[in-house]
Amino acid sequence: MRTTQTDNLDKQADKNQVKFTEKPEIRKPETIIKPPNKFLGVFDLNELIRRIDLLLAFAERDIKVRYRRTLIGIGWAIVQPLFQMIVFSIIFGKFAKMETGQIPYPVYIYSALVPWQFFSRSLTEASMSVVGNAGVISKIYFPRVILPLSVILSAGFDFLFVFSVLIVLMIIYGIFPSLNILLFPLFLILQIMCALGVALWLAPINVKYRDVKYTLQFINQLWFFATPIVYSPYIIPEKWRIIQFINPMTGVVEGYRWSLIGAPPPDISHLIISISVILFLFITGFVYFHRKEKDFADII
Repeated sequence: MRTTQTDNLDKQADKNQVKFTEKPEIRKPETIIKPPNKFLGVFDLNELIRRIDLLLAFAERDIKVRYRRTLIGIGWAIVQPLFQMIVFSIIFGKFAKMETGQIPYPVYIYSALVPWQFFSRSLTEASMSVVGNAGVISKIYFPRVILPLSVILSAGFDFLFVFSVLIVLMIIYGIFPSLNILLFPLFLILQIMCALGVALWLAPINVKYRDVKYTLQFINQLWFFATPIVYSPYIIPEKWRIIQFINPMTGVVEGYRWSLIGAPPPDISHLIISISVILFLFITGFVYFHRKEKDFADII
């Protein structure tokens, strides 16, 4: 009897020892990365600043890819608006006798092509930036707004060369800016905000509906002729001119001409309309992009 009790105690001790020596299950730590979530906040500015190196890397890549294996490289950024100026100067300046006051027509039209070139390129490439980087988006998280921002930055690189040609033309034709040039940075900022605001609307739409890619060329052409680039806005009757300034690029183009080459100043009430539309597109574009970016990886 005592032997049986002893055996039971030994077995129980063995079981307890087995339980004691069993290693607990080790769970590997999980890291979950989520995009910033803020009330009325469209992105985390501190995180964007920390990723400035990524922004510069994307912009540098865009510039290199654009001019890789080309004969004249960055010269292509200058050739397009320069040839447009020549063609339009012959058609509208010489034959159609478009009225531009005391300003030579080549300078008049090129001063408008400078901001338009930046806007058109930014609009086209930034709208495609999310879909074009699908492989990166589906693998890692970073502020998605970096993609359209990098396109704007790379377009700014081309803008410097296009703008330098305008300076040369102004010197050739003896046009020197007045103190109005102090307000030129304002129109430069509005130009950037307009391009980015529209692109932030189109980029998420293009993720879901790839039709955007096919309609962009048509949108660009329509927007080009709706903007007073090859003609003066003053050929439009006064009662309809206010509608023309609903086009945000009208305010930018007229601001360029007024601040740089001495064209008549745009009506302040009309200019306020263009600025208001730009601010609306810019703010709502960021909000819309932020709300849709969480679905980019799943849809792409």
